[in-house]
Amino acid sequence: MAMNNNQVITKRDLNNISWRYILGSQLNWNYERMMSSGYLYGILPVLQKLYGNDDKELQDMLRTHNQFFNTNAIFGNLIMGIDVAIEEENGYKSKNTIVALKTALMGSLAGVGDSMFHVIWGTIFGSIAGTLAQSGSVVGCIIWIIANIALLFGRAALLPLGYKQGVKLVTTLKDKLAAFTDAATVLGITVIGALIPSVINATVPFIYKHNGVKLVIQDTLDQILPALVPVLLVALTYWMLGNKKLNSTKVIWIILILSIVLSAFGILA
Repeated sequence: MAMNNNQVITKRDLNNISWRYILGSQLNWNYERMMSSGYLYGILPVLQKLYGNDDKELQDMLRTHNQFFNTNAIFGNLIMGIDVAIEEENGYKSKNTIVALKTALMGSLAGVGDSMFHVIWGTIFGSIAGTLAQSGSVVGCIIWIIANIALLFGRAALLPLGYKQGVKLVTTLKDKLAAFTDAATVLGITVIGALIPSVINATVPFIYKHNGVKLVIQDTLDQILPALVPVLLVALTYWMLGNKKLNSTKVIWIILILSIVLSAFGILA
């Protein structure tokens, strides 16, 4: 979408609504309309600027933007940027287009955004930061703070990007976003796999003795596969999380109780 020759929305306006949405995207979140109140709060200054001379149009667009809306909170900035560009270009007659746009994008971007930011981003940087912090390094804390600041300001930049590029941004980057998500998923799994032996400390202390022969079970397991016990515990946890009858809270309790029992019998340490 090309920039409007009669541009009404300024860079300051875009930065304003971007940060309003960041601070208010979960404002008054509810099961009826999800994030609609936060979206309306974010875009409100633009609506007042575009429709302020016509109370009827303004009120109708306020109601329109307070309809059901639910997506990844970070990618909501991108949708709002595209929304603003279309409304500035076509005004009140773009009402139906905006409704269709938000409906079409909020679902698809929710899946991509949740995978990228809620799962992969936190997994990679959180795991690295947590491992360094466990070893007593302050660098772990610094990495986590920097990662979140970068995510915050990167999120703020999405709204002006959506405004400048318009709808073509989504269609152009659709395949690239999918490829990036797949690559980031592989990276996240690799990081988790590498952290298993350093983060999970579980061994088999049992020593078998017979006729002067001593067999250290843990040494035997290490010869088969180093960190075999932590790997098996992670595999067990992963399997339980995939069970429909279990949730994360139940899995934590199972692992906790299992660890206490096995430790009491001298099977795990």
